[in-house]
Amino acid sequence: MISTVFINRPRLAMVISIILTLAGILSIFALPVEMYPKLAPPQIVVTAIYPGASAEVLAATVAAPLEDEINGVEDMLYMMSKCDNNGTYSLTIPFAVGTDPDIALVKVQNRVQLATPRLPQEVTRQGVTVNIEFSDFLGLLVIRSPNGTHNRKFLSNYTHDYIKSAITRIPGVGKAQVFSSKYSMRVWLDSDRLSALELSVDEVIAAIESQNIQASIGSVGAAPGPENRKILYTLQTQGRLNDPEDFKNIIVRSSGRSSQVCLQDVAKVEMGLEYYYNYDLYNGMPSVCVGLNQMAGSNALEAVAAVQAEIRRLAKNFPDDFECFLSFDSTDFVRATIKEIVFTISLTLLLVVFICFVFLQDFRATLVPALTIPVSLCATFSVLMAFGYSINMLTLFALVLSVGLVVDDAIVVVERVLFLMENEKLGRREATVKAMQQVTGPVIATTLVLLAIFVPIAFVPGMTGKIYQQFAVSISSAVLFSTVNALSLSPALCACMLRLPKPVARGPLAWFNLLLGNARNVYVSLAYRLARRSFLVIFFLGVTLAASWFVFSTTPTAFIPEEDQGAIFGSIQLPEGASLERTAAVMQQVSKKFLDTPGVDFVISVCGWSFSAPVKTWD
Repeated sequence: MISTVFINRPRLAMVISIILTLAGILSIFALPVEMYPKLAPPQIVVTAIYPGASAEVLAATVAAPLEDEINGVEDMLYMMSKCDNNGTYSLTIPFAVGTDPDIALVKVQNRVQLATPRLPQEVTRQGVTVNIEFSDFLGLLVIRSPNGTHNRKFLSNYTHDYIKSAITRIPGVGKAQVFSSKYSMRVWLDSDRLSALELSVDEVIAAIESQNIQASIGSVGAAPGPENRKILYTLQTQGRLNDPEDFKNIIVRSSGRSSQVCLQDVAKVEMGLEYYYNYDLYNGMPSVCVGLNQMAGSNALEAVAAVQAEIRRLAKNFPDDFECFLSFDSTDFVRATIKEIVFTISLTLLLVVFICFVFLQDFRATLVPALTIPVSLCATFSVLMAFGYSINMLTLFALVLSVGLVVDDAIVVVERVLFLMENEKLGRREATVKAMQQVTGPVIATTLVLLAIFVPIAFVPGMTGKIYQQFAVSISSAVLFSTVNALSLSPALCACMLRLPKPVARGPLAWFNLLLGNARNVYVSLAYRLARRSFLVIFFLGVTLAASWFVFSTTPTAFIPEEDQGAIFGSIQLPEGASLERTAAVMQQVSKKFLDTPGVDFVISVCGWSFSAPVKTWD
């Protein structure tokens, strides 16, 4: 018999339980924390920029070559592409659930290399980027100048140079997307002046490219040269231009000193932004927003805490009237949810122990099943670690349900030992040995019945099965570990410390025993009468099945339960061709309306970008 080994060697049972508990506790600190299990399939995003091209030109010259080569890459599900009139093209390729995103990235990069020779030169010069898309949203950073000392161009460039790079390096942050661009030299051509001077745009571009270069002009005294040279001078010259005044003095056309056309004669030159496609607002005031995405497999709570710490470190060097803060934190809901679930688990644990004590009416007898709860629950976390799962709402919900299940087997062992000690006058060791001979089979059988209920859930196909897979594994593991405890730790403790409790003659426990006895007699009598009237049993069974079917068919269904996370995301679309300034003006009005609504803390608007932008889909 399995339990005899642990009855004779109780320290072995205790060591096994301690190892399981410690393994689970260590796994808790290593497991990632998130709201729900990973549901979205891995996605690879290909982006390209063709300055000045329309959406139709992008579709013909960039989208077609890339999609022809990428289509059919191994394990891909479909493709979604988007071409904007601002010259930006993006292609999203979702892969099958379970695909290694790094391998998928390499596969897509190889296909992009095949299409590169067919792309326009301007696109290859800008570069085609291939990245892994991280879908889990961590939060939204807001950078602003509260008193308006710094303009949006300064805020945007400072964010790119000092904040984005620092945030991206934080473990757990997969992507930091700035909804604005950095500094760029803007040359606004005057078409009337160009026409009057008979200059073309290509001539202006050629002049800028030829006079804005970084050239290596060599050294004085370098080989070949006199053998007795003593000094070597490295020549330096002005290379890339960084000042608007330098750009203004670029010579576009020259017919001698008396006839020179400079860039400032035909264009306005200023330090602006690289592109003007987005405009961010915080409570209706200009700002710069940075979206943060979580890296796959990381701990969301630790990542946000590291972001907050990095912001505090960077704030020491911020300019005057400069503010950076995490306005929207998606982990607030996760923290609140975990806090409530931990409270529920603690409350359930206390209720289970209390009920066990009320029925067993002995501290030592209650201690045996009570120790099963922490051992089984902690050991379950080590299984989650081994399977690469996370601590989320579903795994914690499974642990809440399993608190009442894990004590069943231990209670069966304790009750049988007490029964033999009371009725057959056996010692605790002899009673434990005989009890385990009688209940080992039933304990294993009941565990198999429970596993037969929960294990099939882990093999349900599709996305629904994927989300409940971790729930099934969690509750099945907890039940399995409770059986291990019932066959090892529980009999060892019974043989070492169990004693026959004294009958309670008066007090609340005596009243409870009297009430329980009367209820048991009524139940036995009712069950006996129903057993003699099988048609009533069949009738009540039919009524129960019909009621269950009615409730099941009328209850609303959903993929996952809807939860109020304290935030509303919306999209506002103006008529086609609306300017960015017009969009910003509308969003300022909308922000004011929301801010006047009671309960609204802040409003963030990102003009020129949308969660629900129309895309072209290829199956």
